[in-house]
Amino acid sequence: MRLSLLSVLCIIGFCLPSQAGNWPAWKGPAGNGVSDEKDPPVSWSKTENIVWKAPLPGGGNSTPIVWDDRVFVTCAKEHGRVRSLLCFDRSNGKLLWSGDTEFGGQEPTHGENPYCAASPITDGKTVFASFGSAGVVAYDFSGKQLWKHDLGALTHIWGNSGSPIFYKQSLILNCGPGLRCFLIALDKETGKEIWKHDLPDAVAATAGEFKGSWSSPVLFDNQGTPQVIVDLPGYVAAFDPETGKEIWRCKGLSSLAYAQPLVSKDIIVAMSGYGGPTIGLRTPTPTQHGDITGSNRLWVNAKNPQRIGAGVLIGDRVYLINTPGIAECLMAATGKTVWKKRASGEAWSSTLLVDGKLFTTDRSGETVVWAPGDKLEVLHQNAIGEKTQASLVFSDGQVFERTFENLYCIGKRKGKD
Repeated sequence: MRLSLLSVLCIIGFCLPSQAGNWPAWKGPAGNGVSDEKDPPVSWSKTENIVWKAPLPGGGNSTPIVWDDRVFVTCAKEHGRVRSLLCFDRSNGKLLWSGDTEFGGQEPTHGENPYCAASPITDGKTVFASFGSAGVVAYDFSGKQLWKHDLGALTHIWGNSGSPIFYKQSLILNCGPGLRCFLIALDKETGKEIWKHDLPDAVAATAGEFKGSWSSPVLFDNQGTPQVIVDLPGYVAAFDPETGKEIWRCKGLSSLAYAQPLVSKDIIVAMSGYGGPTIGLRTPTPTQHGDITGSNRLWVNAKNPQRIGAGVLIGDRVYLINTPGIAECLMAATGKTVWKKRASGEAWSSTLLVDGKLFTTDRSGETVVWAPGDKLEVLHQNAIGEKTQASLVFSDGQVFERTFENLYCIGKRKGKD
């Protein structure tokens, strides 16, 4: 049975404290790529419907976040020796402040995954950013650093990217991949560790092994029981956000996990990276624990196209654009392909659902606006013409696009210049 948009929005419980129109974290207020924004901009170009653009000091894959009159984005400078949280005036794109963290150590990364790949998160008074081996930082809205927490060295040849989430008064991160892998919860007010849960099955033997998780956690209300769900090498798992202890796991993923799991009250879909398997499982009950592979796994698609960005789960279907630019519609309960057809160039960004329309941006900076349904229906194609690997952000009638060169505000002007 198809779910209404309201039902989809209510699937993810314990959502961020957000006023209407704010986009406070990776993949929006509910963390699932579904927005309740109405009448967003659907047509733009490098010169059409651009409110402002602001130059960035470096490329990056993190998305901006928006709260009221502020836009925040992470960005590395000086080849990663300086890692920054930038704050822009929403009305005109003026840079208000840059919170800089110096890092003198050695941290490898892939050339297509610049440092500061994790998106920031805010509760409306404090902004938090994960800078990998340079640590986690917290700033107030005036640019004052409130605290910094050292995570230690995170070492993998492709770098890291998992974005933090909130649970009550804690900040939860999936740290890795590489030689150290763990989940950690930090106190939002002080930055002190609340709990840490090591992930020995996710650890790579060497920094160059093709193994690891770049997946951001999902906070899920499982019939009143909060769970943190993460894609990991070989399996998807749920953890207790109060203690960090593992609740259940379902096997079937490959050794690489890039995308965020898609979670609903009935179905969970988890995707491997690098062309590995995609699995679907029946959402466990709050009382299920341990290995649930035999009891809950519904299907395995053994071989898939490369998938970096996540799709979106709408009722009984998954919609996504694979990395090669092929749009695909899958049945969530069976994994069967309803249809697939080329829609764009190579795409790394996640697909978002806004006002009944799907938005996916490819690496050339062209955003495909398409409709969910029984066939591919492309509504608009909007070219910025700059390298883009980040997902879009929607806030109060505007779209924010982060390229490797600039931060764009698209749509109607808000506030005073």
